[in-house]
Amino acid sequence: MVSTEHRNTDVEGVEGVEGVEGGVGLTALLVAAARAIETHRHDSLARDVYAEHFVLAAPASADWPVRIQQVPDGDANPLWGRFARYFGLRTRVLDDFLLRSTRAGARQVVLLGAGLDTRAFRLDWPPGCVIFEIDREHVLEFKHKVLDGLSAAPKAARVPVPTDLRADWVGALTDAGFDTAAPSVWLAEGLLFYLPHAVETHLMDTVDRLSTGGSALAYEVKLEKDLLKYRDSPLYTSTKHQIGIDLLNLFDGEPRPDSVGDLAGKGWSTSVHTPFDFTRRHGCGPLPEQNDALEGNRWVFANKPREGGTRLTGKAPVAVATLAAPPTTQAPRAPADGAI
Repeated sequence: MVSTEHRNTDVEGVEGVEGVEGGVGLTALLVAAARAIETHRHDSLARDVYAEHFVLAAPASADWPVRIQQVPDGDANPLWGRFARYFGLRTRVLDDFLLRSTRAGARQVVLLGAGLDTRAFRLDWPPGCVIFEIDREHVLEFKHKVLDGLSAAPKAARVPVPTDLRADWVGALTDAGFDTAAPSVWLAEGLLFYLPHAVETHLMDTVDRLSTGGSALAYEVKLEKDLLKYRDSPLYTSTKHQIGIDLLNLFDGEPRPDSVGDLAGKGWSTSVHTPFDFTRRHGCGPLPEQNDALEGNRWVFANKPREGGTRLTGKAPVAVATLAAPPTTQAPRAPADGAI
């Protein structure tokens, strides 16, 4: 059995590992471990054969489980059971969104705060796609080190953009070849929780400014006005106790901006869903429970009309949860265990 108790480790000597070993960076390893567990489930919603290699390569996470069979209480464990399943579901839903958007004509994909995302390597992209991965240099260094060691080859043109989203990431992105005149697909997966109000607002305004008609955007937000209302939630307490990540301490506590309303006011069509909408669609994933830290989570999907299309004015109404979930595509089958 694998111990899930947190331990401090020496990270010296692992190239770029400092980028994922502390603070928000450590959450990238948490999500990688969740994707590894999801990959090996018999009813997997998403497969990422690279995820476990990130977990094992970083000293802080080297003893975390990468299969549910390694967790003594299995799916009853709030962290490695329910929370990990949530991340697996989120991965599948956003995979479907990106593939659907690129198959509709967009060929530029921008991953904001890409972390240990391996979509460039594991999804079957249409010809001509370019994947821009924006994150801090140390995070990308660690990812490159692990993937190079596996001789992993991307399935689309992959362009790392090593910059902090608090810096001039627009200049770095355009210098890397991003074309503002071509449709793009943007993804902010598990990012906005950590950003101050003003930074989120600026980020959304910038995405709008850089996006031509035919572009699309997906991101995740929390609706709670008081995050501490769920401080005793099993998801938060188990994450802190078992692996030493205090999510409530990492989340920004400011009131959140109305990014959905702002996008609608700029002419984007938007739809908002709970994760539970997709649990019901796929037949796998978390369902509501008492004292639920996932209660306020929303997944937002937005599309910017092409020139000549209908453009909304003012604050357009936004449907929440009751909208039909976006159509899905079949999850790619994974290679045999250990194959890359």
